[in-house]
Amino acid sequence: MAATPDSPHRPDALTLEVVGLIGSVVARYHEEYEEAAAGHALTGAQARLLSLLCLEPLPMRKLAHRLKCEPSNVTGIVDRLESRGLVERRPDPADRRVKVAAATEEGRRVARGLRESLRFAREPLAALTEEQRRSLRDTLRTMLDTEGAVPEGRE
Repeated sequence: MAATPDSPHRPDALTLEVVGLIGSVVARYHEEYEEAAAGHALTGAQARLLSLLCLEPLPMRKLAHRLKCEPSNVTGIVDRLESRGLVERRPDPADRRVKVAAATEEGRRVARGLRESLRFAREPLAALTEEQRRSLRDTLRTMLDTEGAVPEGRE
């Protein structure tokens, strides 16, 4: 039986193996993501921020919340991306007193190139059938939904 938050039991061997495999996948993904970002002259944080902004323009506070860092750190990252023409600041249509950061066309092009260069994220999935990929996707969504952690714009 798998341990639950209310249960003092240790997780079973299968659960521990799955957790270990997920950890290995995440570690390999992050390693390759950092390499891919560097290939586009970006830090990992810059690449993550740019990817978020490709989904939708966001105010600094929301960016900081999604990146799990301080708003002052986000300001510096946005400044560097803005100086390269990858991001721009614009008034929030809902509240003109607030500025949002948005990916420029060049920023979207760079983010697309970054995604396309992630071999690890793509190649093992190509070996799976469409049914296996759908099953994996649905399983991951279920895991994330359980924690209320499905990223916005990824549903």
